Order: sequence, then C-alpha cells, then structure tokens
Amino acid sequence: MTLQEVRLCGLLLREHFGEVVEKVGKHLLRSGALNLRTIINETGLPLDLVKKCLCVLVQHGACVFSSGRKGPGSPTEYLTSCNRILRILRYPRYIYTAKTLYGDTGELIIEELLQRGHMTMSSTVKTVADRLTQNMEEGRSMEYSEVSSAFSNLVETHFLQRCPPQPGAGGKDKTTAAPTDNPATPAAPAKTTPQTAESFPDCYKVPHMTLSGRGKRQLSTEEGEDQRNAKKPRLETTATHGDEGIYWQVNYERFHLHFRDQAIISAVANKLDQTSSEIVRTMLRMSEVTTSPTATCTKPLSSNEIFRSLPSSYNIARPILDQYLTLLVDDPMEFVGKAGESGGGMYVVNLHRALANLARATLESVVQERFGSRSARIFRLLLRKRHLEQKQVEDFAMIPAKEAKDMLYTLLSENLVQLQEIPKTPDYAPSRTFYLYTVNQLPTARMLLQNCHKTVANLIERRLFETKESKRLLEKSQRIEAILASLQASGAEPEQLQEVEEMITAPEKQQLDSLKLHINKLDSAENQVDETIFLLESYITGTTSST
Repeated sequence: MTLQEVRLCGLLLREHFGEVVEKVGKHLLRSGALNLRTIINETGLPLDLVKKCLCVLVQHGACVFSSGRKGPGSPTEYLTSCNRILRILRYPRYIYTAKTLYGDTGELIIEELLQRGHMTMSSTVKTVADRLTQNMEEGRSMEYSEVSSAFSNLVETHFLQRCPPQPGAGGKDKTTAAPTDNPATPAAPAKTTPQTAESFPDCYKVPHMTLSGRGKRQLSTEEGEDQRNAKKPRLETTATHGDEGIYWQVNYERFHLHFRDQAIISAVANKLDQTSSEIVRTMLRMSEVTTSPTATCTKPLSSNEIFRSLPSSYNIARPILDQYLTLLVDDPMEFVGKAGESGGGMYVVNLHRALANLARATLESVVQERFGSRSARIFRLLLRKRHLEQKQVEDFAMIPAKEAKDMLYTLLSENLVQLQEIPKTPDYAPSRTFYLYTVNQLPTARMLLQNCHKTVANLIERRLFETKESKRLLEKSQRIEAILASLQASGAEPEQLQEVEEMITAPEKQQLDSLKLHINKLDSAENQVDETIFLLESYITGTTSST
C-alpha cells in the first residue's frame, strides 16, 4: 500500500460517505486491524459515530471484521484494504456494463446494490420496479416479475451473489449488526479469516419469492405523502416474501473478468479485424464456466466446437475459420495458441500473455506521449532485445550518439529504464565493466500504476474544488429545477415557467455550462485512467500469482 493509494482511498470515501467515514477509513488503512476501543482512542471520535462509520464501511464491503489476534475472547478487530475501497472508482463502469448486457432494468438493479451495499431480492425488485414505473407514461407500470427475471439472469451469469454468512452473527441479518467491543465468547468464536461468498454452496441460488404486483408511482401531494407514510409501517411489518435474511451483493470479480475479456476482444479487433475478434469472443464465451479466474489460458477448444458455436450472423465457412485461427496463432501478440491437433486442432486463448502484451503496449504509449517517438523506439528496442550497451542502442535504433545518450539518461532518471553492471573483474573498474541498459516490465508497470493513482486523486481533488467554488450557483440551479418540475407536474402556464427560468441570468447560465463541461471532462478523464489502472492491475496480479 502506497501513499498515493491511501490518498485516493480517502478522497473516494469523502466523496461518497463524508469526512467522518474518510477519517476512520484512512486510519484503518494506515494502522491495519484495530478493535473498536483503539479506533475511538486514536481518532478522537465519539463511540456512536465510530460505530456508524464502521457500519457504513461493512455494509459496502470496504471493511471486514474478525476475532482478535489474541484468540477467542479477545475484542473484535476491523480491517479495511485499498483494493476494496478503490472499487468505488469503477462504479460507473459496472453500471454501464449492466445496462449494455441487461438493459435499464439490469442497470438499476446494479445501481441500487452499489448504492446500498447489499439488499434482499424482494426489496431490490420493488425499488427498481417503482423507479422504472416513475419514468413510464401515465397509466403504465413495471411488473415485479420482469424485474425478478432480470435479477435472476444477473445471478445466473454470476454478476450478483449472496452475501457470505458472517460467523458468530447469530441472526438473519448478519452484516448489518452494529459493531460492538464485547469479546467473542469461547462457545462461538469468530474465524480469523472472513468467509468469502464463493465458499458456501448456495452462493448463486435464487430463493423462491412470493412477490407479485406492479411498481407504484410516487405520490406528489402532501396529503398523499402523509397517507403513504401512515400505511408504510403496517405494510412493512406484515408483508413477507420468502427471502427474509438472504442478502445479495455485486460480484466485482465477475465484472473484472468481463472487463478483461472485453479488453482482449477490443485489442484483437484493432490489431486484426472484426471477424477475428468475434472468433476470440466465441472462445472466451465457451470457456467462461470451465476456466478458473486465475488461469493463464482458457481450456483447449477444438475448431469443430468453435465453428458450431459461432453466431449465425457471421456466415464463416470452415476453411475460412481455419485460416483465421492460423492467423491468430501466428500473430506476434500471441492472443491465441495451439494446444493440439485433435478435433481439427485444439486452441486456447492466452489470457496472461494477452494482458502482458496489452500492458507492454500501454507502457510504450506512455513513453511515446511523454518523451517522443525516438525515445519510444529505444524503449521498444530494449523490451525486445532485453540487454543492450549504449553503442548497440545507437546502432539498432539508428539514432545519433548524442541524442541516444540524452534519451537513455532521461529514461533512466524516470526509472523507465534500468542500468545493469557486469564486471569483468571483482574490483568493478569502469574500464573493465559492461554497462547494459534493460527494461523490467513488472516494476515499470507498478510505477506507472502509482502514477495513475496519483492522477486520479488529482482529478478528484480538482473536481471537488470546482464544485465547491460554484456551490452557491449549483444550489440555486437545483432549486429552480425543482420549482420547474413541481410547476410542470401541477400543469402551470408557460408564462409561469418562463418567469421561473429567467431567475438565472445569462452570465450565470454561461458559467453553469462552462462548469458542467469542465466537470464532464474531469469525469471522462477519471474513467479513462481507470481503464489503464485495471489493465495494469490485471497484469501485475496475474504475473505475481503465476510466479
């Protein structure tokens, strides 16, 4: 964990949950596992406030708790990690992916679960159905069964999973229990390692839910609001739907596998053509269930299986498919490899090698953008040749000696290139020592990842600053929009609406437009940098786990 990661985590916690949660979260990141009493003493916050902060972090999966390190009877300790908090940065991408795959219903299901941490299926279905009904034409509403079907589809494809039962929770609602400083009893000690969702058999089992009906529109009049509030407690206490105590959460790892596959498919399309990418997409889809998330390559697939599984819209003859597979195998990027000759040829998608090549292309792109095409040529040369002396770099790159020397020293000062000394004699005399330049891809990728974290943190700080500077204007704009919406709902005259709109002057409108454009650019930049972060993280994790 680095300083930039902690800084970025703090900004994300402040933006989504407030400054108090940020203080507790950052303290846990810096200090490691702590019990409740220690957190209170070291942060100086009241007991009630610390409990609420921990509840928020646990609810959203950013914090886990277990029995103390001293064994049974010791106070419960709370631990958070950067990786869990940094997932907040990818929330827009999760929601957009759900919208692409499952439409508006899937988008709202994922959005609700991300906003609330975890929910029961019945609660999610009712909330999403009500939101969809609110945006429909008058007289139309969304069936609960349609939302339930979309929810089941998300579970079936493992984008949603049940929350793991917490040891020692005792009740049905195992994750919302308030943190306590009471020691765990020896009769029911909590485990030292938190249980994962994948470790119990009903992780992807959808419960039988007795929920029928349609989404309801929100009542706009005050009288209707009073009636709804009066009825709400009675309905909540009597209605049961058969899924009480079964909570669901977003399966982030499944989304990450989807992002990885999409990155590989997009790279194949850019490098070769659309048909090649569709063949790779088919291979990845066929091996989704059989391939482990940490595997370096997919399970072998025969060309006959691939041919039968291709979409009918791609009218590819069998000889043409064989030619495409040969082309993919022979490509220097090595996205596809050949694993045997049976069944017309056995083929695999080289997942780790593809990620390594994508990370390498990202490093080359960064060098080219920062230092120019000639420096990028030297960088690519060192990646390919591994170890070269300065004279060899000048000759192979066809760059004058003085320029090559300056570029090498610049790259060396930025830690993008390393210098290795190989002495001929034990005294390390410069005249009897070889000086070889090289590029270590993994440490370089780690350094670039830290730069990306710093960049995102700077973007968030800038966006928060811009919003704070124009806070008064934004609040005024929101008030006017609320008044307009209320007038439109009550059927106001056009003259009234125009009069309310004129409450914002022309200079203020121009300032608002400029602010929105600027914030949109910052948001877009955050998402683009996050794509680079994901690629580098996937490469680093894959390389570390395979060694």
